[in-house]
Amino acid sequence: MDPSSSHGTGELLEPGANLTGRYLIKAQVGIGGMSAVYKARDLHFPNVEKFVAVKEMFNQGRDPAARQVIVHNFEREANLLATLSHPSIPRIFDYFTQDNRSYLVLEFIEGKNLDNFINETDTFLSEQQVVTCAIELCDVLDYLHNHKPEPIIFRDMKPSNVMINLHNQVILIDFGIAKHFQVGQKGTLIGTEGYAPPEQYRGDATHLADIYALGATLHHMLTRRDPRQEPPFYFDDFPVRKANPSISMELEAVIDTALQYNPEDRFQSVAAMREALVSAARKTGLLVAMQLATGMVSKAGDITPLWSFDCVDEIRGSPTAADGIVYVGSYDHNLYAINAETGEFGWKYPTHKGIVSKPAVYDKQVIFGSEDHVVYVLSASTGQLQWTYYADGPIRSSPFIAEGHIFIGSDDGHLHAINVTSGRRAWRIDTGSAVRSTPYVGNDPEAIFFGNEYGDFFCLDFHGETRWRFKAKRAITASPLLADGVVYFGSVDSHLYALEAKTGWVIWRYRLGKAIISTPVMAERLIFTGSADGNIYCLDARSAREIWRFTTENQVTGSPLIHNDSLYCGSVDGYLYCLEYRTGILRWKFKTGAPITGAPVVINDMIYFGSLDHRLYALPVV
Repeated sequence: MDPSSSHGTGELLEPGANLTGRYLIKAQVGIGGMSAVYKARDLHFPNVEKFVAVKEMFNQGRDPAARQVIVHNFEREANLLATLSHPSIPRIFDYFTQDNRSYLVLEFIEGKNLDNFINETDTFLSEQQVVTCAIELCDVLDYLHNHKPEPIIFRDMKPSNVMINLHNQVILIDFGIAKHFQVGQKGTLIGTEGYAPPEQYRGDATHLADIYALGATLHHMLTRRDPRQEPPFYFDDFPVRKANPSISMELEAVIDTALQYNPEDRFQSVAAMREALVSAARKTGLLVAMQLATGMVSKAGDITPLWSFDCVDEIRGSPTAADGIVYVGSYDHNLYAINAETGEFGWKYPTHKGIVSKPAVYDKQVIFGSEDHVVYVLSASTGQLQWTYYADGPIRSSPFIAEGHIFIGSDDGHLHAINVTSGRRAWRIDTGSAVRSTPYVGNDPEAIFFGNEYGDFFCLDFHGETRWRFKAKRAITASPLLADGVVYFGSVDSHLYALEAKTGWVIWRYRLGKAIISTPVMAERLIFTGSADGNIYCLDARSAREIWRFTTENQVTGSPLIHNDSLYCGSVDGYLYCLEYRTGILRWKFKTGAPITGAPVVINDMIYFGSLDHRLYALPVV
């Protein structure tokens, strides 16, 4: 049979089959009672091999009404997935019908499902592996249970619906029976025998059903006993430690609570279960081991600088790296150029006061401001002065270069627009207060965003005319971030704000514990920032729901950096922290001799950052 032709009822797609002229089937990767899943290549990307997962629905029922229900359920899964955005949920790309069959096109996850992982392991999984996995599953279930406008109940938590990808991260798959939850609504008996709680057999599945099923999944992981092969609800008669005495009593107690027969006796939210897991790990000392996990993280003592360079005074700002050179300003009044690979001194340029401005490199020139009121433009290779621009106050803002101009703030209360070639002022706008926020220039919309020390946040056009203005309660020292038509920024009033970029309308505001000077960053629709309350925060960018927080030992005034799957951020406690950015779990931390107040930069798998101990450090990406 021609592999690109239609196929009859009951036949699986063969490698080489082509769906809609776009998806070339490469292999079958899974089959169930109602569907099959294939690995396919997306032919819309001819120069690279982009693989997707194609889920094909079987609809062989003779009853037309039953077939219609199957189609409806498949469409529901597509529509539900289209509303979800979480790093542990595959993205949906397409949904279509061909040859009377329905197809979902999803993100392809390289790895194996948890069921196979358990069966292919000769010994028990470690408590550390299971708790790490459990916390990640709690995070994604908590996201579903708090989904807006309606909560989502997964209803089929079990090992075969959990993928472990190549980075050892959990991915929840198969939303075929997940549903929006409505109070008082009964459903059909649906789920997987052994994992489903008693009330689900009566068609009554709330978020507490997912908690029970997660407990059953963890029980299976720790005992290697498949609940599908056991009498119904056998967990009371077979506690975890009966099969696996190495497991702590604290973890056993968490699983016992999740597996209570009566829903009211279980954890009443998956967030409460997550808290209990973390508390159990803390009591047993496992939390420290998880944060220094073998194979996933490194101990602080294992991180040895590739080099460090000593300045005469503090480094309060952030470095920039370009073309093999690291540029950084110091409070010894100098801008330094250091060889990025070796740490050897290249050149320095003296100003008349301290430098906290982060340098920018543009067209073989390095541009920065100084507290001596001057914007300097130097040759990036030699440090020779090209031209200067004078403001009427100290410059603690950093330059942003766009549309042939340098945009930079000053304590003289103005935002300045300077021609990058000639050094002549194009315009300046009086904001009424010092501008220490680094401006952000966006293309969609074409606008300039920044804040001032009076708490005003501005949106200007490229002529310096104000489009809109927003008032916070206290200073806006942090720099803004623009993403997907939303501008995000923090304020000393302790709030992180999300405003519609075109109008300035408030989408949400989230209160942290203390002032925010840290500039936010985004990855996978997650927003990360630091606070003077000592925490690094991760929030959902759409809803402002807190995903996690990591506590340091002092204020976090520097800005975080995302590189690959890691977040790097310094603290006034003197440590540079490396966290797994989806979970907030510590991978390693490196101790300097004084507070870190600037942001790190990563180039070619090397991390560069300065400290108030006068040193510029270069660490390997571990």
